[in-house]
Parts: sequence; C-alpha cells; structure tokens
Amino acid sequence: MDTRKPSTRKVREGTVISNKMQKTVIVKVERKEQHPEFDKSIVRAKKYYAHNENFDIQVGTKVKIVETKPLSKLKCWRVVEVVE
Repeated sequence: MDTRKPSTRKVREGTVISNKMQKTVIVKVERKEQHPEFDKSIVRAKKYYAHNENFDIQVGTKVKIVETKPLSKLKCWRVVEVVE
C-alpha cells in the first residue's frame, strides 16, 4: 500500500524567453488579475530560471515547470514537460 502524501510543489506554465545558458532556460509566466479599483484586467508577468537537462527547448516554446530544491542562487525550478 502506498502511504506517500500527494505532492505540494507549485506548478507553473509559461513561455521560454531565453536558452543561452547551459542547462538553464528562462521562463516567462503571465497571469491575469483584476485591478481592485478600476475593475480592468491586468496582465502581470514574472521570469523564472528553470533547470533543463536536454538542450532541445527553443525560444518561444510553452513549457511546464515545477518547484524544486535550490539548484543555484537563482534557480529553484525544473522543466517537467514541453506543452507545445
């Protein structure tokens, strides 16, 4: 019987905006939110440094990243799968 609890790691989906580093890609994750005063939709974006073992991910590709232990000063996410 499997007694492990389900994973509580955060999962994000975004677009690769840079792949110039070795084993690292920069992923831009956008989210929509309502402005509290004007009720207008606003797009907010954040960049995440994600670990990528294989070098086959190109700029503009949609990927899914998951939270992991710190791998370097800025990198604590890992590429799980290519969505597109």
